[in-house]
Amino acid sequence: MSLSDSIPNNVDLGSDRKLLRALEKWQPNFLSWWRDMGPEGFQEDQIWLRTAISVHADGWAHYDYVRMPEYRWGIFLEPQQGDRRIGFGDEADVKAWDEVPGEYRGMLRRIIVTQADTEPASVEQQRLLGKTAPSLYDLRNLFQVNVEEGRHLWAMVHLLHQYFGRDGREEAEALLERRSGDVDKPRILTTFNERTDEWLSFFMFTMFTDRDGKYQLSALSESGFDPLARCTRFMLTEEAFHLSVGENGVGRVVQRAAEATLADPNGDARAQGAIDLTTIQKYINFWFSSAVELFGGEVSSNAADYFATGIKGRHHERKKYDDHAALRDVYALPVVEGGRVTTQEVPLRNAMNEVLRDEYVRDCERACRRWNQVIRKSGLTGVALTLPSRRFNRSIGAYADHCFDPAGEIVSDAVFTARKDDWLPTPEDRAYVQSLMVPHYAPGEFAPWIAPPRKGVKGRPIDFEYAKLAAR
Repeated sequence: MSLSDSIPNNVDLGSDRKLLRALEKWQPNFLSWWRDMGPEGFQEDQIWLRTAISVHADGWAHYDYVRMPEYRWGIFLEPQQGDRRIGFGDEADVKAWDEVPGEYRGMLRRIIVTQADTEPASVEQQRLLGKTAPSLYDLRNLFQVNVEEGRHLWAMVHLLHQYFGRDGREEAEALLERRSGDVDKPRILTTFNERTDEWLSFFMFTMFTDRDGKYQLSALSESGFDPLARCTRFMLTEEAFHLSVGENGVGRVVQRAAEATLADPNGDARAQGAIDLTTIQKYINFWFSSAVELFGGEVSSNAADYFATGIKGRHHERKKYDDHAALRDVYALPVVEGGRVTTQEVPLRNAMNEVLRDEYVRDCERACRRWNQVIRKSGLTGVALTLPSRRFNRSIGAYADHCFDPAGEIVSDAVFTARKDDWLPTPEDRAYVQSLMVPHYAPGEFAPWIAPPRKGVKGRPIDFEYAKLAAR
């Protein structure tokens, strides 16, 4: 591990002068992007952040105050696993590739660029949130997520530079040129152009959208392209924190909603300055339905090709599955025929997006059960949060041409239009949530719409000074 180089790394970057020079040329462009599109108004403040210094669990991160532009972004891959073999598809048991096979170059580049594009996109979506942070604890967590998304960008850019030549360098530059929500140069995936301008959306984003990232990275960590597998395995170490920020953040908003509902004579959480459970449910419906689209179409020849070639496996491919060829089995896929939902058998390889989506949905259902436990523990009865059907509010895939209610039942266009405001956030809902976004920067102070966490970060108390801010 080299931490003193201009680009911290554990890939022996210093031995490849050409690659090092190319990345050092990209570095000032990255820093310029960070200053322009990173957290606005906090670039010179001291934030208590963790920085990767190792890839080993017993000492991989260092915590200290740092100005974000001085954060030590770097390139870290997990160590090679000796004579590693590809674990699935038509290439099963073939030695994993240390270089990009020419016939798979286009597919691998597309996958890496798409994943890479999500990292700066989320930073851009969240760049103004610091100005309305509900606490220093939450402010620090936001910035930790942001700097680590920046490091994930570095990880992907390293792969593009090292293995894709001029094409990779051009793709790396384009990653800094696209902008979330820009009409002319938007980010590649629709979800990463959505508004994330208040904290309920941020928690939903890190809960649902970053959780998609977990499963995409997990599938890529099985890849036959060994540098990609090693890169994404370490990214998953950092990604786990991002998911906890979202899941726990939503849980804290739910806790406060339940407490406020019980405290108000009319059961009106809004009258107590909280976000009501009905609005929280609408946000769940919106962000979950947006995130499930990130897995792609239910039936996908691309997904079949990725699996067949050994580029992208399933979540925990080696641990969970015995049949790594996936040629004999079929997937029972709900489809619409004759105006009703029926089942169609699809070759398993063509349903790999749906197999991964199944894992994701189960994980989200677990989180939702946890939120409902929070409601029950508060003493509030007769109400529960639910995940909508994966068929609800879809714009791509097998369900895009039909309307479904949150339970997954087919409804007419007229019914969906009439009930849409009951199911998804209205402009009025968003305006109310936005009205609550008032900053709270005193150590130990929390906005009235969110409950404090149960514990602080890395053994620090909740009222620790997680950010040393200039006078505001």
